[in-house]
Amino acid sequence: MANFYDDKSVCIIEDNEIIRKLFVLLLHDKGARIHDFDTGESALEYLADNSADIVLCDIMLPDINGVDVLEAIRRFPGGDETIVVALTAVARQGDRERFLEQGFNGYIPKPINPTSFAEEVMHIAQDA
Repeated sequence: MANFYDDKSVCIIEDNEIIRKLFVLLLHDKGARIHDFDTGESALEYLADNSADIVLCDIMLPDINGVDVLEAIRRFPGGDETIVVALTAVARQGDRERFLEQGFNGYIPKPINPTSFAEEVMHIAQDA
């Protein structure tokens, strides 16, 4: 049986180094090819010339917010096909609906559950 993450390119945009390394570890262990960034601008520079199957984007970044990152990704050629998941520690009632309405394919509140994180990302990607 094929592994969902085989041949998947995942871009992780998270300014907290410890959390970013955890995301990298959890998805790399599943077989994903990972590209990780600590700012939205650095990720957008990469994504301007490279594609990603899935982008996991923190909402509160130090330079630009995750919604602005999403809007920029959607303007790239093929960007409307990119699966973009909002990640945020400021999880309030109604956030999931708001982020989905803004165009994210999924939403995962932090702190994440390390044992189910990769599966949760996979389910969002498969439903997109």
